[in-house]
Amino acid sequence: METDLVESLIRIIRGQRVILDADLAQVYGVPTKRLNEAVRRNAEKFPDDFAFELDLEEVTNLRSQIATSSGHGGRRYRPWVFTEHGAIMAANVLNSPRAVQMSVFVVRAFVKMRETLAQNKQLAGKLAELERNLTARLDDQEQAIVHILGEIKKLMEPVPPDTESAPREMGFHVKEEPPVYVSKPRKAKKS
Repeated sequence: METDLVESLIRIIRGQRVILDADLAQVYGVPTKRLNEAVRRNAEKFPDDFAFELDLEEVTNLRSQIATSSGHGGRRYRPWVFTEHGAIMAANVLNSPRAVQMSVFVVRAFVKMRETLAQNKQLAGKLAELERNLTARLDDQEQAIVHILGEIKKLMEPVPPDTESAPREMGFHVKEEPPVYVSKPRKAKKS
């Protein structure tokens, strides 16, 4: 399992990057029930900043996002989520070779996601600083640069789905008058 695949399992809940117990159990190659049993047996190793159980509202929101089953055949207990440190601790309490091996990929996925977010914040900060410096002394060229920076900021923002524009008409359309054809009278044939 590659880092990108593990990274796709990471969600943001309560402002923290976390991975669901079922996803972590799959990565570590154990049943979710066994993972949760190990966590309960070692509760002192999992403070709230390592792992926490989702409340009912969060479970409802999660079900609507990932279309999990509700009712018969689904989970009967609220899921646990694990932060980066909680995922490492879970690998340690499971104490299986696969869990220890896969914990490396989990850590790398969390680190990669953190670096990506940091790069976006740095870029936004640099753009804001450049804009502040340029607005201090504006001439025509600098105003154009400020406008371009504003457009770049707009491109960085996600587009809400309800504001998508209607599809443009495709094809080539000719907008000119059709030609007028003139026919010549026929000459009579000689017999």
